[in-house]
Formats: sequence, structure tokens, C-alpha cells
Amino acid sequence: MAPPTEENREQFIRVIVADSQAIFRAGLRKIFAVEDDIRVVGQAETLPQATAAAKKFAAEILILEAALAERPAEALQEILKETKDLRVVVVTEAPDQEMTLDLFRRGAHAVVSREIDSELFVECLHKVAGGEPWLEPHAVRWVLEAYRTQGMRPPSARTKVQLTPKEALIVSCVTQGMKNKEIAARVGTTEQVVKNYLRKVYDKLGVADRLELALYCLNSRVLQDAKQAAPVAQSGASAAEAPKPEAPKPEISSLPEAASIKPTE
Repeated sequence: MAPPTEENREQFIRVIVADSQAIFRAGLRKIFAVEDDIRVVGQAETLPQATAAAKKFAAEILILEAALAERPAEALQEILKETKDLRVVVVTEAPDQEMTLDLFRRGAHAVVSREIDSELFVECLHKVAGGEPWLEPHAVRWVLEAYRTQGMRPPSARTKVQLTPKEALIVSCVTQGMKNKEIAARVGTTEQVVKNYLRKVYDKLGVADRLELALYCLNSRVLQDAKQAAPVAQSGASAAEAPKPEAPKPEISSLPEAASIKPTE
């Protein structure tokens, strides 16, 4: 299959498959090969290879086998520290409540069983590539139960968090299901500034993604100041107020020829 050209590169969801089982990697490549918008750009069979691939390959999604690491959630967190824009789909042998919750807390966009149906796996990648989390039914139940339990703790047991008016407005937009582009238009700024604000909010609230943020807001009064916030000027955030955007990552147009990382054929 011919590689994507510069003109249509952005049409593809570029995926790295990191799994210890060669037959599983081959199976995923066969499944994705018939999809018009998914390309496997690299493979790895160990955690060090997966970490190196995540840093070197230009990809949107890393499919990561949980069993590659002794502590999967910690390994995931370390990978995301180096590649903040990468979205990670973790593959587990069997449903595990504690691991699933920990993985989502550390930044996973999806946790799926190795036995997942191929059509569902493709749907999962499309959702994740669009910035949405993917949860299987049992995982939804686990996440909701975890946040209900957190919400039942006495107020004194939870750290009081205060958001700035602009942070509160952006969080309010997220809970309404608005995407970053829509939020930027509403606030009068750029998508990159919205992303920077969201990262800061995630750190403040101790959440990993939009799903956890929305669930957090269901069990707290973090948005109570949003209604009192003054309208945001359409001129956008000032340079002093907005967090500084991160330097753009260099685009890698070809797979590095390293013995420790297996490029696709």
C-alpha cells in the first residue's frame, strides 16, 4: 500500500502498535489495512521500543499492551510526559477495575480488552482520534461509581479549588460538549490557548481528560463562579494572562530505521 502523500497526510489516523504478541500486531494491521483513514506507521514489542516509537514516529494514537509494563499506569504517564499530544489506547487481557481507573487517571483515552470486536476497535480509534474517550460498559460503571464515592466525601476531605473566570467559562463550555474550536470562538482566542488553559485546569483539579473533568464537575461546585464571571472580551486572552503555548513538535515524515523499533512493511 502506498504511503500517504504530504497533501493527504492529515486525512489519516496514524497508529503505533506496541504489543508483545506478533500475531496480535499482524491481526491489527490486517484489520486497519481495509480502512481508508487508518495507517499503522510503526510497531514495537517491548516497553522501551514503545517509548522510543512514541517519541520518534509521527502518530496520533499509540495502542499499548498493558502487560508490557509491570506498572502500566506509571508507564503510560511517563510516555505521555514526553508526547503530550499522543492519545493512548491500552489493551488488557481481561477487565480490571483498579487498573482501568488508574489508567484513565493517568491519561489513557481508552482501555479495551484484547477480545474486543474488530469493528468496535475501529470505532474506538475514530472516537479517540476525534478527542473523545472510549469506555466499555463496565468501565463506564466503574468510573461513575468512583466519582460518586468521591462526591460522598465530606467537603473538608477535599481540597477546595478555585478557577479564574476564564478557566470557569472554558470548563463550562467543555461540560456542554463543545470542542476546542467552538470554545475558542466563544472565548475569542485560539485553539492552542484553549488547550493550554485546559492543561492548567486538569492539573488544578487532578483530572486526566475531558471525561474526568465533566464527571468532577458533577460532584463539585467548581463551576459556581462561572455564572458570575464577566463576559470574556472577543479580543482573546492577553499575552500576560494566557499560558504560553508549547513549541510545535517537528513532523516526522518517514519511519526511522532502528533495529529496536519495527516499522511497518
